[in-house]
Amino acid sequence: VQLVESGGGLVQVGGSLTLSCTASEIVLSTNAVTWYRQAPGNQREWVAVIASGGVRMYGDSVKGRFSISRDNDKNTVYLQMNSLKPEDTGIYYCKTTRRNVDYWGQGTQVTVSS
Repeated sequence: VQLVESGGGLVQVGGSLTLSCTASEIVLSTNAVTWYRQAPGNQREWVAVIASGGVRMYGDSVKGRFSISRDNDKNTVYLQMNSLKPEDTGIYYCKTTRRNVDYWGQGTQVTVSS
């Protein structure tokens, strides 16, 4: 099982980015998929989750700015990030769990410059 994140980059304050999380050997729609992020020197922070049934939840720091969605045909989960702030900078990871085993991607760097 392999998860691959993409879509990160350098963006100015107030800008937008869309991250993608694709998977091989696992159907993302059958499992919850969670986005996390980690800034240098900080612990990994939970950002958003989409459950297999479609329920979505967000961390307080991103509510109203980020949106998680899923394209079942593409087996991809997205994280649309708007109104980006410098504190959104970090490496973003997606994770899913199958049979009590967590699978992580390698991460994609997001840098928000002021």
